[in-house]
Amino acid sequence: MPGLLSPLTRAVTYTRWLHLLVGSIVPFGCAMAYPGLISPTPSDWVLITVLPIPLVLTAAMVPGMRRAEGLQARLMLFPGSHARVGGKEDPGISAVPSASWSHRARTGAWLVLRLEAGLAVAVATEQLMALSLSFAGAAAGDPGVADSLVRISGTGWAYALLIPVPVLALAAVVVGAGALMAKAARRLLGPSAKERLAALEERTERLLERNRIARELHDSLGHALTLAVVQAGAARASADPDFTDRALETIEETGRAALEDLERVLMVLRDTARSAAARPALGEAGRLLDSARASGAQVDAEVSGPLDRVPAPVSREGYRILQEALTNVLRHAGPVPIRVRISVDETRLRLEVRNPLPAAVAVSGTGGGSGLRGVRERAAFLGGEARAGEDGCDWLLRVDLPLR
Repeated sequence: MPGLLSPLTRAVTYTRWLHLLVGSIVPFGCAMAYPGLISPTPSDWVLITVLPIPLVLTAAMVPGMRRAEGLQARLMLFPGSHARVGGKEDPGISAVPSASWSHRARTGAWLVLRLEAGLAVAVATEQLMALSLSFAGAAAGDPGVADSLVRISGTGWAYALLIPVPVLALAAVVVGAGALMAKAARRLLGPSAKERLAALEERTERLLERNRIARELHDSLGHALTLAVVQAGAARASADPDFTDRALETIEETGRAALEDLERVLMVLRDTARSAAARPALGEAGRLLDSARASGAQVDAEVSGPLDRVPAPVSREGYRILQEALTNVLRHAGPVPIRVRISVDETRLRLEVRNPLPAAVAVSGTGGGSGLRGVRERAAFLGGEARAGEDGCDWLLRVDLPLR
């Protein structure tokens, strides 16, 4: 029994009931003009049911009607903050204006269904409540207290036992009709295939943006911290005060640059329109090379081709790939000689980073580390390719990015 009565404890049951009763306002309003609500005949009820249909179908042609009905359905037909249930149910209801004739047709079908279902539930509510009052009147000796289609002829206390029956029947009608309207709303007001695809694309864009921010933080801060650790270790092991001063200066500059990069990354969260243009590109690669040299590495860099002709997205991702490559070298091989080659031709950007591979040191990437995985993700995102592995006695990272 508690399970059967549980819908009566949920607020959404009564908001659905109200939603249905609101739908009956249009036919009753039209009936007040014609044919009237005073002792309507069966043919009058047919007119009350049919006459408002052209009106609601005309209203369905207004694009904003779909949005209005979608918002009402979301609020009143599905559990939300107003419902006494654990968790929120995804309504799957679109709340955007009609953008096609298919949308208008589905909105029209929904309005007609809401009109007819609301009228039926309103009549059932009135009649069942009147019947319950008639039973109460019969128990008190006055069976004509309410105007019910079911006439009560006798009187007596036994009628008191029947008072809850119409109320329970009304509760069953309300719960069942509300559940059916919720299912119908999903079908008629739910998103179209195009809208579902747009929502999926928007969600994918958000996930890609989150991944990009994570990569930016990893590359920028990881690079700065790696340089700082290398410099601090070298300064501690060195007995030369001049070298220690230079190391501290490098750590200061690296930290300042990291703060600037962090500000650029956080700008994505504050102002996405400005953040892309603010991100560093390959034109600023000299800063990365100088940082690596300041850590004690011997960097041999060669750039061929016009970097200014590289598209901005490719140039920005190329900068981060180079940053991650230098960070990996310093983190896993130390301040060893590094050869950097950047070449640009008509169709692609090629980036190569080569360094000696000490026998006792496992360079990141041989085990599929997160740094190399991030490089591959960046390259794949642009339709390019990243390959890394041993090349003789060296470790070689080679990245090819298309320019078109």
